[in-house]
Amino acid sequence: MQPIAFRLGSLSVHWYGVMMALAFFSGLWTAARRAPRQGVRPELVMDLGPWLIVGAILGARTVYVTTYWQESFAGQPIWEIFMIQHGGLVYYGGLIGAVAAGLAFLRLKKAPVWNVADVLAPSIALGYVFGRIGCLLNGCCYGQICSLPWAIHFPEGHETHPNGLHPTQIYDSLLSLVLYLFLAWLYRCRKFDGQVFASYLLSYALTRSFVELFRGDYGDTHRHGRLTPAHLVSIGIFMAGAVLFAVQSKRLRHSGSPQSR
Repeated sequence: MQPIAFRLGSLSVHWYGVMMALAFFSGLWTAARRAPRQGVRPELVMDLGPWLIVGAILGARTVYVTTYWQESFAGQPIWEIFMIQHGGLVYYGGLIGAVAAGLAFLRLKKAPVWNVADVLAPSIALGYVFGRIGCLLNGCCYGQICSLPWAIHFPEGHETHPNGLHPTQIYDSLLSLVLYLFLAWLYRCRKFDGQVFASYLLSYALTRSFVELFRGDYGDTHRHGRLTPAHLVSIGIFMAGAVLFAVQSKRLRHSGSPQSR
C-alpha cells in the first residue's frame, strides 16, 4: 500500500521569515499577557524582547556556523555567515543565547530573574511551534526516509527528493504545542519561582531527544554513534533544569512559604 504523503510546494524563504517573526511575536505577546498575574510589569517583558531576539539569533547562528563550517562556509564569501534568510539557525544555540541575554537584562534592571523566567517559559514553547513550521517551509531539519502514511515529500531540487520522510518538523511543533499547554497550566499552580522554567528545560530536553531519533539531515561526521549533537546538548539542558528545580524547591522548603514575587 502506497503511503498518502503530503507534497510540499516550492520552498519559500519569505514564509520562513514570516514564521520566525510569528515565533517571536507570539512568544512576547502571550508572555506580556501572562506577566501581571504574578506582579511582573508587561512593559518589562516587552523591553526584554529585543535582548531575547538578538541573543537568540546570535546564539542560533553562531552554533550553526561553527558546527557546519566545513560543509557550508569554508571557501565561501565571509558575508555568507550573516545570510540567515537562507536558513541555518540551531534552536538550542538560540535558547542558550536568549537565556544569556535575558539574564544580563534582568540583572541590569534588578528584576526577579526566576519569576520572569516562569512568565516566559510557556511562550518559549509556543514560539518553537511556529519556528519549526518555518523549518518545514525552508526544507531544513528534515527526517529520515520512511514509508509511513504521514510521510512528506519535498519538491524536486531538494536533496531528499523523491523520498518520503519523517515530518520531524511537525513532530517537534505538535510536541511543543502540548508542552505550551502544560506549562501554561503549571504557571497557574506553581509552588516556587523557577518551577515553570525548570520544567520547560526538562521537558524540552526529553521531547527534542525523542524527535532527534527520526532526524535524517545530519552527516556521519556530526553523529556520535546513534547520538546527534542535539542529543548531547539536551543532556546538558536536562541537567541544568534538574539543578534549577532542585535548588529552587529546596529554597521553598527552607523558607516554609512560597517565595515572594
